[in-house]
Amino acid sequence: MSLEVDVEHVLEDFRLAARFTAPAGVTALFGRSGAGKSTVVDIVAGLIRPQRGRVVVDGQVLIDTARGTFVPSHRRRIGYVFQDSRLFPHLSVRQNLLYGRWFARGNGGAAGDFDSIVDLLGIGTLTERRPESLSGGEKQRVAIGRALLAHPRLLLMDEPLASLDEARRAEILPYIERLSDIGVPVLYVSHSVAEVARLATTVVLLVDGHVTAVGPVADILPLADVGDGGSVVEAQVARHDEAFQLTTLSSRAGELQVPRLAAPVGAPVRAYIRSRDVMLSLQQPQEISALNVLAGTVASLTRTGAQAEVRLDCNGAALTARLTAKSVERLALAPGRPVFAVIKSVSFERS
Repeated sequence: MSLEVDVEHVLEDFRLAARFTAPAGVTALFGRSGAGKSTVVDIVAGLIRPQRGRVVVDGQVLIDTARGTFVPSHRRRIGYVFQDSRLFPHLSVRQNLLYGRWFARGNGGAAGDFDSIVDLLGIGTLTERRPESLSGGEKQRVAIGRALLAHPRLLLMDEPLASLDEARRAEILPYIERLSDIGVPVLYVSHSVAEVARLATTVVLLVDGHVTAVGPVADILPLADVGDGGSVVEAQVARHDEAFQLTTLSSRAGELQVPRLAAPVGAPVRAYIRSRDVMLSLQQPQEISALNVLAGTVASLTRTGAQAEVRLDCNGAALTARLTAKSVERLALAPGRPVFAVIKSVSFERS
């Protein structure tokens, strides 16, 4: 599956001019509120007719304003999960799910997928309940199931976790991860670095209605995290320490200890480490509270006023630290100098 978007649209004083191509997998539209993420998704869904543009999904032209082509939303075979679940309150969970399946008639046999989708999303015990009795996370899982049972060629998710608290987000994220198991490509809208690090394979960075970067999550996410910057480290779950409720991750940079993950040994994990959470030492620290210390070599230095960005090579893995210019001077940091990175915090995300 590929998604091609090249659109221009003006809404009052906001101008959208977005152009990108996304491969199969989870593509994250990332940017601050008001960047145009939801507008792009609504155009792809057919809810907005752009003033100029072209949208192609898996080779099918959905919009081509130059040729007068505009496929209605109900004929696009695109699933949409909104910020709020938008379940039918007068229907049971089963009936809400079957409503999605009704759209799948003639679309490749999704009518036989009810049990597998219910199992995938862990909602088997909810099918006879009404939406008002469900938690926010449960409602979103049902909404995802309804969209999947329509057998979509593409699933759109517009900040599906934005209205949930931290506990409910933690509840639903593993289920969104499982979408890769059934091969449904996803266009995922978010302004959360942690969500994008956990879910995305490709990131499209939107700033004020314009696409400023497109590429793999490891390349684009540090650019997107403009407040802090950081590094994506690919790792695997090495072992669990039940006594202290810790998980050890194995990576090229070395081992990282993080709070206990609900992931099996061998599972791939992305560790996102913000630059502000990395301290540097010329000697290996002793008797400190930080659990994670990685050996590395200074690869490059970039100074901006009183701040400096130090990029490290940790056995082939890239790591970035943000220090004061005074600290760089005091440690006499320069390319090629060996250092130890003390990591104060790790955002551990399933790959």
